[in-house]
Amino acid sequence: MGIRLGCIADDFTGATDLANNLVRAGMRVVQLIDVPPDGAQRPVDADAVVIALKSRTAPAAEAVEASLRALAWLRSAGAEQIYFKYCSTFDSTPAGNIGPVTEALMDALGTDFTIATPAFPDNGRTVFKGHLFVGDVLLSASGMRHHPLTPMTDPNLVSVLGAQTTRAVGLIDHTVVGRGADAVRARIDDLRGQGAGIAIADAVSNEDLVRLGAAVQGLPLVTAGSGLAIGLPANWGFTPSDAAARLPPPGGHRAVISGSVSTATNRQVLEFLRAGRPAFSVDPLRIAAGEDVSGQALAFAESHLADGPVLFYSTEAPEAVRTVQSKLGAVEAGELVERTLARVARGLVERGVRQLVVAGGETSGAVVRALGVTGLRIGPQIDPGVPWCAAPLPGGDTLHITLKSGNFGGPAFFTDSFALLDREVS
Repeated sequence: MGIRLGCIADDFTGATDLANNLVRAGMRVVQLIDVPPDGAQRPVDADAVVIALKSRTAPAAEAVEASLRALAWLRSAGAEQIYFKYCSTFDSTPAGNIGPVTEALMDALGTDFTIATPAFPDNGRTVFKGHLFVGDVLLSASGMRHHPLTPMTDPNLVSVLGAQTTRAVGLIDHTVVGRGADAVRARIDDLRGQGAGIAIADAVSNEDLVRLGAAVQGLPLVTAGSGLAIGLPANWGFTPSDAAARLPPPGGHRAVISGSVSTATNRQVLEFLRAGRPAFSVDPLRIAAGEDVSGQALAFAESHLADGPVLFYSTEAPEAVRTVQSKLGAVEAGELVERTLARVARGLVERGVRQLVVAGGETSGAVVRALGVTGLRIGPQIDPGVPWCAAPLPGGDTLHITLKSGNFGGPAFFTDSFALLDREVS
C-alpha cells in the first residue's frame, strides 16, 4: 500500500516537528534526509513520509527544484496528499521561498487552490484576521524582526504571501473556521469563484486546526507549519497513540550544538552558562582569521565530555550578529559557522557522543549531512514540536538526536532534553 501523506519540509528541524505531530496523532512516520537517490527503495511500512530539505533560505529556483524532486519521489511512492511544511514564523522574503515553492507544487499537481497557515497554538503561534502572532505580540514585534537572513517585519500574511505569488491570496477568517469544516469548504468555493488560488487560514486553537484538517480532506496540496498535522490523520481514520514513539535505550556522551540566533535559543544558551556547565563559543571572526576553531572545540570536548553535557555554541545577541555580518557578510558568516559546527558534530560522534541536541534549522541540516544521517525514527516529544529521534550509525550504534527549531523550547531545554530521554526511553 502506498503512503497516505507525503510531506516536504523546508528545513530539518521543521521536518522533525511535523513528523512528531503526525506520530502523536497515530501515524507511522518515516523521515528522510533529502530526496533519496534514483532507484532507492520506497518505504512501504509507513503511513506518512517526511522529506527534510535545506531549502528555506536557498535561492528560490533551487528551493523550487528540490521541492519538485521531493514531490516526484513522494508521488511515485503513492502519496495521496502532499503537505508543504514551512516555519511557524513564516520565514521568507519578498522573493520567497514559500510563495514560489507553493505555486510550483500547485502547478505540478494540477490544482487551482490550497491553503496556508503557519499556526501552531501549542507553541504560541496563532493566526487571527490573517495576522501572525508569536505569543502575545505580532510577528513584527517578536524576535523574528532581527532574523539575520529572513527578518519578518510584516505580520499580515495575506500581504506577505501575496508579494511572493502570481496567484491572488485570500483569507479564511476565524469566524468561518469556528463554524466548522463545511463553512470552510464553502469559503474555499467562494474564494475560488473570486479568482483566489491560495488562502491564509486563521487558527487560534488546536480545535481550529482540527476543523481545518477536516475541511481540506481531498485537496491535493496543503501548506502549513506543523500545527495542521494534528488535524489531518483523522481523515484516514488514525487516532492518537504514543506506541510509535518508542526508541532504543540511550548511551554514550552528551553534547549540545547551537547555531541558532533566535531569542529562545539565546535564553537557552544563557541558562546553560548560568548553571556553570562546560561550554565552548564558536566565534566566526576567529574562523575567518584562519584559526582551527573546530580543532580547539574538540580538544575542549575531550577534557569535558565525561562531565557532560557539553555545549558548543555560536548563538549571539542580535547586535553581535549584525557586527559579525557587517564584517563577513550575512551568508558568509552563516556558512562559516555551519561548516565548523558540522565538523565539531562529526568529531563529537567519533569521540563517543551518542546523545546530541542540535539547535537551529540551518545548523541541523549541516550536522545531519556531516554525520551521514539518511533517516530518523521519531521518538518522544520533549517540548511541543521537538521530539527525540534515533539514527543508526555504522557499526550498529544508535545516535539519539533532537533537531530543535531555534524558536522552540523553554529556557532549560538543553538539560531538560537529556532528563526526558533518561525518563522516557531508558
